[in-house]
Amino acid sequence: MYTDLIKFIRTKYGNIDGFIPMHAPTFKELDRRYVLDAIDSTFVSSVGEYVNRFERDLQKFTGAARAVATVNGTAALQVALRLVGVKCQDEVITQPLTFVATANAISHLGAHPVFVDVDRDTMGLSPDALQIFLQENAQKRDGATCNRKTGNRIAAIVPMHTFGHPCRIEGIVEIAQEWSIPVVEDAAEAIGSFSGECHCGTLGDVGILSFNGNKTITCGGGGAILTNSEKLGDRAKHLTTTAKVPHAWEFEHDEIGYNFRMPNLNAALACAQLERLPDILHEKRELALAYKEFFEDKPWASFLDEPAGTQSNYWLCAIALEDADARDNFLKVVNDADVMTRPVWKLMNELSIFSGCQAGELENSIWLRERVVNLPSGVCSCE
Repeated sequence: MYTDLIKFIRTKYGNIDGFIPMHAPTFKELDRRYVLDAIDSTFVSSVGEYVNRFERDLQKFTGAARAVATVNGTAALQVALRLVGVKCQDEVITQPLTFVATANAISHLGAHPVFVDVDRDTMGLSPDALQIFLQENAQKRDGATCNRKTGNRIAAIVPMHTFGHPCRIEGIVEIAQEWSIPVVEDAAEAIGSFSGECHCGTLGDVGILSFNGNKTITCGGGGAILTNSEKLGDRAKHLTTTAKVPHAWEFEHDEIGYNFRMPNLNAALACAQLERLPDILHEKRELALAYKEFFEDKPWASFLDEPAGTQSNYWLCAIALEDADARDNFLKVVNDADVMTRPVWKLMNELSIFSGCQAGELENSIWLRERVVNLPSGVCSCE
């Protein structure tokens, strides 16, 4: 039943006979030239002009007032949560359908993730489920929003833009403002994705991006903090640079900070990749449209398209199959044919490390976890 799909994918990737990965990075002469230039400059650590340039270029592309480059997306999210005041024993509402880094970053601060359901069409945190959870579990007390069941402060809400598809972030922000809870957008997968006219990661109080090796653009690792607050931008840079007080020679540090700044060597590659991003996004959209057309007459699966009113980067193209058995059969057949496909992540509350965390009703998250499969989504020669 899946022979036509396997043939279709191989055609899109130049009819190669070997293994087709999920999302391999592509590098051009510009990438090599910038990296060699950084090496020749001898500034390969976190002090270097490419770091500053990348932050400026990222601000221009996303429209954020400030961008602060970090070593990876998880570090960016940990610092972003600290920027909005998350502390040990606080609670942070997020979605169970996400990569483990989202929940890990919360835990790194000694806070506790709380899992609320997603919308089926966006695969991101559901405003409706969020409102229901808060109405049933939260109360305002002494200027803070607290969980009635645990007594802990609810210090932040972290929606994630799953596979680059924007969630209903405007609705989430509106609800968060009603409850006086900051929003930190996990846009790790969403460089080049827009909700309306706004780039993902710029609608909440703080947002983060990731440039890991499998992302839309990459510098090996790398991440960034986005914010429209100059004050938060200054603090983000201070915290990620070991909280060192500027001085010509003295080493004075005024709080516990992190050595989380992006190295100049990585930033050189990031600058080149960001210059190429419009072309990469165009090619990925062409591939997504081809998948969408392919699945229009396939009764055994449905293509997960970008939500209405948004522009997705289609980081990973995804389909939903009939049920878990159909998903597992699909994964075996297609992977046995040397075409990489994979299921969506296990839900965070299904992992033993987070099984004790509070969770709301997760009907949509479970439905998606049982059915969703990612297809090869790297840049290819789309016809």
